[in-house]
Amino acid sequence: GGLNGVHWAQILGTRPDGLLIIQNLWNVGKRKMKRVQKPLEPNLVYPLARGRDVSRWAGRPSAHIIVSQDPRTRMAYEESWMKTELPYTYAYFKEFESELWTRKSQSVRDLMKKSAFYAMYAVADYTFAPYKVVWPEVARGINAAVVSSHETNYLDEKVIIPDHTLILVACECANEAHFVCATLNSAPSRLVVQAYVALHPSPHVLQHIAVPKFDDANPVHTRLAALSQQAHELAAAGDEAGLAAVETEVDQAAAELWGITDKDLKEIRRSLEELS
Repeated sequence: GGLNGVHWAQILGTRPDGLLIIQNLWNVGKRKMKRVQKPLEPNLVYPLARGRDVSRWAGRPSAHIIVSQDPRTRMAYEESWMKTELPYTYAYFKEFESELWTRKSQSVRDLMKKSAFYAMYAVADYTFAPYKVVWPEVARGINAAVVSSHETNYLDEKVIIPDHTLILVACECANEAHFVCATLNSAPSRLVVQAYVALHPSPHVLQHIAVPKFDDANPVHTRLAALSQQAHELAAAGDEAGLAAVETEVDQAAAELWGITDKDLKEIRRSLEELS
């Protein structure tokens, strides 16, 4: 989006009074911004997962985002509230007010007129779901990961916010998210996606892959969830051999889920290798 260099930031440190010292990510995106270092209340600062932070079975945030939008009302927090409750955050956004008004997106401009100049687009309850399955929108296939929350030296544990280049499926519990993730990362699903969508695995891929509703009484569902959790741990540890073995088990469990025979699964894996 237009001016990520305002809402995206890195935390440089903390002050004794509990304020964060942040610097905007001035050099991201098409429009380079001025570089600003300012103290900020931690209230609206969250870990940010960008497209490049997500690969199959792994999603680690590399920056932060200042969420100036109320997910319940889907409007920017009111200026009167921001001035009194979060004066440092308000002062930070004031630094960029003229630039923010030049954003080209009509939907964002409408939101700004209705609420405040620091309005953001596409922030809602699902943005703050405790578990999210995410994958980059522009890629040759699905490489999904589960993101939940993240803690740093400077910021308490908070839910990870995916950027607009990631597609997300919001989930309430870890098992459900890991079940969806394993299903999407399995060979049958990846073959469907590569066959359907050469370039844009956008949300409509889910119309082509029948991911059943998670049922924790179903042993195949819980096995897939457990395998995804294992895969995330192995990916984090960089254990490629262990990960390959778990991915084979994921494919077998997915084949069982969809009633695919061993012979067909072999064929699916072979086709995938040819495509990649």
